[in-house]
Amino acid sequence: MRRPLTLLVATATVAVAGIGLSAAPALASRSAPADQVIKLTFPVTGSTFIKKINSSISLGPGTLATTADLTNSTLTATLTLPPAIASFKELGFITVTATTKLVQVGQATGTFNLNANTVTTTATAMLQLTSLNVGGIPIPVGSSCETSPATITVASQPGFTFGFGGNLAGTYTIPGFRHCGLATLLINLTLPGPGNTITLTLGKSTLG
Repeated sequence: MRRPLTLLVATATVAVAGIGLSAAPALASRSAPADQVIKLTFPVTGSTFIKKINSSISLGPGTLATTADLTNSTLTATLTLPPAIASFKELGFITVTATTKLVQVGQATGTFNLNANTVTTTATAMLQLTSLNVGGIPIPVGSSCETSPATITVASQPGFTFGFGGNLAGTYTIPGFRHCGLATLLINLTLPGPGNTITLTLGKSTLG
């Protein structure tokens, strides 16, 4: 699974201490060069298409907080999104409305190429279900209705730039739900499965 502008990079200085002792060779103590790191925050919107119900869910607005290591072209990131509402027809005529939330577990990790304006990140996230309404009838799901952790990998799409953002997209599998009370079986017949897609649209980034 909870940031670009023109990159302004502050280069860490390398401290080299040389201490001379009388009548003895000078011994230099040299510290290792520090990695060049920059923190960026992106505004995020997007959508995810759930294949099993043939329906899209709008995501955001949220934020993507990124720490990029310019020395080795790696990054860590935290995606934060508000709850989202999914509405679809079960059996073609029963209206189902669910409130869901994508919750990142730990930090996403990835790599980037500044020259090519490309980035790939992999996150672990759980899909939580906080409310469910079937045919106008509220169905209790409890407070811990969620999937086991899933792996989601997204990559930059054509037109993406580190200064002004763009789209990150990927495909993922929704694992089975658990802790949903009597609704667990119904939910697992309806939502989990492979072939789901996600698109995150990053806006212009800010430092910090």
